[in-house]
Amino acid sequence: MATAAHTMTPLPELCGAVTAWVSSVRELTQPAAVHWCEGTEAEARELTAGLLRAGELLPLNAAKFPGCHLYRSKPSDVARVEHLTYICTRSQEDAGPNNHWMDPQAARAKMRELFRGCMRGRTLYVIPYCMGPLGSPLARCGVEITDSPYVVINMLVMTRAGRAALERIARDGSFVRGLHSIGELDPERRFIMHFPEELAIESYGSGYGGNALLGKKCHALRIASWQAREEGWLAEHMLIVGLESPRGETHYLACAFPSACGKTNLAMLIPPASLPGWRVFTVGDDIAWLHPGADGRLWAINPEAGLFGVVPGTNPETNRNAYDMIRRDTLFTNVALTADSQPWWEGLKSGKPVTDWQGRPYDPARGPAAHPNARFTVSAKRNPGYSPHAEDARGVPITALVFGGRRREVAPLVYEARDWAHGVLVGASVASETTAAMVGQPGVLRRDPMAMQPFCGYNFADYWQHWLNVGATLTRAPRIYHVNWFRRDAEGRFLWPGYGENLRVLAWMLERCAGRAGASESAIGQLPRVEDLNVAGLDLKPGALAALLAVDPALWRQELADIREYLGRYGSRLPAALLKELETSARRLG
Repeated sequence: MATAAHTMTPLPELCGAVTAWVSSVRELTQPAAVHWCEGTEAEARELTAGLLRAGELLPLNAAKFPGCHLYRSKPSDVARVEHLTYICTRSQEDAGPNNHWMDPQAARAKMRELFRGCMRGRTLYVIPYCMGPLGSPLARCGVEITDSPYVVINMLVMTRAGRAALERIARDGSFVRGLHSIGELDPERRFIMHFPEELAIESYGSGYGGNALLGKKCHALRIASWQAREEGWLAEHMLIVGLESPRGETHYLACAFPSACGKTNLAMLIPPASLPGWRVFTVGDDIAWLHPGADGRLWAINPEAGLFGVVPGTNPETNRNAYDMIRRDTLFTNVALTADSQPWWEGLKSGKPVTDWQGRPYDPARGPAAHPNARFTVSAKRNPGYSPHAEDARGVPITALVFGGRRREVAPLVYEARDWAHGVLVGASVASETTAAMVGQPGVLRRDPMAMQPFCGYNFADYWQHWLNVGATLTRAPRIYHVNWFRRDAEGRFLWPGYGENLRVLAWMLERCAGRAGASESAIGQLPRVEDLNVAGLDLKPGALAALLAVDPALWRQELADIREYLGRYGSRLPAALLKELETSARRLG
C-alpha cells in the first residue's frame, strides 16, 4: 500500500516557473544531483547526518546541549562583505551613494562566468521559502538555489521552507530568485549581487550567513525594501517587542539600532524585579515588515522564523532568554569548545576553552577563543519570551517606533519626535560611535540612517521620501522616539544602568502614547521631565537623571550642521521636508 508521501505531487510539478528556472540553473552549474527541499524534520535530520559523516559538523555534548552542533567556517569567510555587495539597477542614481553599484548587464556576465560549471560533483538544493507566516497576506516568497547543505539547514530554521512555501508561490505567481554557490570560497572570487528590478539575488564565493542565507538580509531587507516601496509598505532592520503593562495593556514597539547598541537584549528584555507586573514578548529580533492597515495604524510581521544571532557576550546576566534558548537544538558557528565538547565563547562566566574556533588548541596569544562574530541559529519558538502573536497573519499593531545609537554625549536618554516628518529626520540622522574608541575619548561617529546603511536596496533619498509617503497614509501613526542608553559622565562612566532597566524608558513612551505622561518641549523634541520617569529603586548618582535628559545647545548646533552636511550628499533627490524639519530644529535652538 502506498504511503501518503508517495501519493503527493512531486515538488517540480507544483510550479512551472520555478521548475523552468531550476532547469536553466542546472544547465549552467552542472550539478551531480538536484534535491528539492520538502522542509520536513526528517529531511533536516538527514542533511545534518550527512554533514556529520563528512566531518563538516561536530556534535556537541548531548547531555548539556542536546541536539546542538558546531560548524567551522573557513577563516577568510566569517562575516558580511559590504565592499563586495552590489545593488545592480539600470540607473546608478537609483542605487544611490549609500550603495555600491554595478551595471546589471555587467554584473550578470560576471556572475554567469563564476557560476558556469561550479556545482560539478555537488548537489544542487532547491529551497522554496516564505518570509512571514505562510497564511499572511503580508508575507512574500522566494526560492534559493544553493550547493551548500549548511545553508540549507540554516534556511530550514530561518524561514518557512519547503512544500507549503512552493504551493504558495504557485498561487501567488511571483517569487524572489536567489542563486548561491560557495564556489571555491576564494575571497578574490566573492560577490553578492542584487537585482531589485528583477527581484533576483546572486551570491558566489561565501558560505557565511549574511552572504549565503539569501532569505535574510539579501531578500528580507535589500530586495524587500524595493518591493515595499513599489507596494506601499516598509521593510526595516527593526526588532518587534510586545510590552504588557501592570494595567493589562499590551503594546508593540518596532525598534532600530545599529550594531552594539543592545538590539537583541531589548528584543528579549526581562523586566527587573523593581518593576513588578510587566511582561515582555519577542515578536522578532532583527527585521520588521510594516504595513499600513485599514484602521490607519502600522501593522508588523517578523519575516523570519528563527534567530541568527551573535553569541559572544551572551550569558545569564546579559540575556537570560537567549542563553536559555540556545542550550538545545541549536547550530553554532565558529565558537570554541571545552574539553567535554560544550560550546564556549567570550562572555561566559563558566567553562574553559581548550579548542578555538578554528579547531586549534586554544592559545590566548592568537586572539579570542570564539570568533567575535560567532553565531547561533535557532528556531524563534525556542525563546522563552516568544510572543503568542508572532505567527498572526495580520501581524501586530505598532504603537511606537524607536531609533537609537551609541553616543557618549549629545543625544539625551530619550526624546519624542514632534510629528511623523520630524521622526523621519530623527531616523535619517541616526548616528552611533564605534565601540573600539578608547575610554574617555569620543568614538568614531558613523551615520546609519534607520540602522539600514548596509541594507537599503535603493537610494536613501528615495527611501526617506517613501517613509514620508507611508506616514501620509496613516491616520493613527505610531509616535517616534530616539533613545541613547550609552551617555557618559565626565569620567567616562555610564549614567544609565541599561539592560532590563530600559523598560522604565519604554514605559514612559507608552504612557505618552496613552496621553497619561508629561514632557517638556525642547528644540529637538519632547523630553521627559525628571519627575516623569520612574527611577524608584535605581542607584543613580545625584544629578545623573538631569544630565541624561540635558540638551546642550552648542553640541546640538554642531550636530545639526553635521546632519545637514550628511543629507547634502543626496543632492536634489533629498526630500525638501527633511530640510524643513532640520531648519525648524535649528531655529528652535536659536
